[in-house]
Amino acid sequence: MASGDFCSPGEGMEILQQVCSRQLPLCNLREEDLLQNPHFSKLLLSLSQHVDESGLSLSLAKEQAQAWKEVRLHKTTWLRSEILQRVIQELLVDYYVKTQDTDVTSEDKKFHQTLEQRLLVTELTQLLVPSQEREMPPLLGLEKADLLELMPPSEDFVWMRARLPLEVEKQLKKKCFTLLCYHDPNSDSDSETLKAAKVWKLAEVLVGDRQQCQDAKSQQKEQMVLLEKKSATYSQVLLRCLALLQMLLQEHRLKTQSELDRINAQYLEIKCSAMILKLRMEELKILSDTYTAEKVEVHHLIRDRLEGAIRLQEQDMEKSRQILNTYEVLGEEFDRLVKEYTQLKQATENKRWALQEFSKAYR
Repeated sequence: MASGDFCSPGEGMEILQQVCSRQLPLCNLREEDLLQNPHFSKLLLSLSQHVDESGLSLSLAKEQAQAWKEVRLHKTTWLRSEILQRVIQELLVDYYVKTQDTDVTSEDKKFHQTLEQRLLVTELTQLLVPSQEREMPPLLGLEKADLLELMPPSEDFVWMRARLPLEVEKQLKKKCFTLLCYHDPNSDSDSETLKAAKVWKLAEVLVGDRQQCQDAKSQQKEQMVLLEKKSATYSQVLLRCLALLQMLLQEHRLKTQSELDRINAQYLEIKCSAMILKLRMEELKILSDTYTAEKVEVHHLIRDRLEGAIRLQEQDMEKSRQILNTYEVLGEEFDRLVKEYTQLKQATENKRWALQEFSKAYR
């Protein structure tokens, strides 16, 4: 396949992106990166044939799978012995709890005491380091032979070992039923036979559930990768849209600004007219509240009288103007006579005042 074939947009590019996201997740490549670097894309496609989905080489993945298989085998062996030990310890705990409430038979007492003694001696024996490997004195000066002397009688041990599988089976059965009821609460009311049948298939059901969870996690991971890619694409599209909107706003702002100013001016004009009308209405309301019909009638009468007096004054003023016009015809001689008359009148008034003062003095 040529480099131009798989680096061109189309199905080949989508396959390459899927391979990179599944087998080379750390690359986090975009379509633009693959288009700009066709030889690097070809290298990645060749490399994907030699690695698995986790990014490991096929040989290393095979070795890892073998190692995990051995680990699981050892883990299974350890879990079996651990489960058996815990079941035995729980048997002893249940026995001592039971002895606090009810009486137990001699056989149960003998069985549990023998089991406890055997278990305790075995655990202590395992704690002792072999003599050839010890660098320090043994703990409490005990040797393995000292502990073996505390073992229960062989007859009791054989009898206890023959009964132990039955007791362990009961305990495991109880635990399995408890686990079944936890997994499927509706099984609590089933018969013991049906519960046993369900427990037999419970492991397969749990494996199936686990596989479904793993598949769901894988799908979720793929969806998250796809979501991140879409989010990046959408972010770029949104940025381009914002830049386009900003350019359109800058181009059309001046065109719409004049129309907007005209509309604002009309709005302010109408608002001002409405305010003036409102003030006029308030003024008329104040006048109507201040001047009642009786006050208006009285004002009309006053105005009529004042207008009549003004007309009389205007008539008197017109007569006086006519007399003045008549005297003004006489010219400067009339002005001299008026001044002389005024002086004589003033002198007469002065003499009259002096005469009145003399008359007051003689009295």
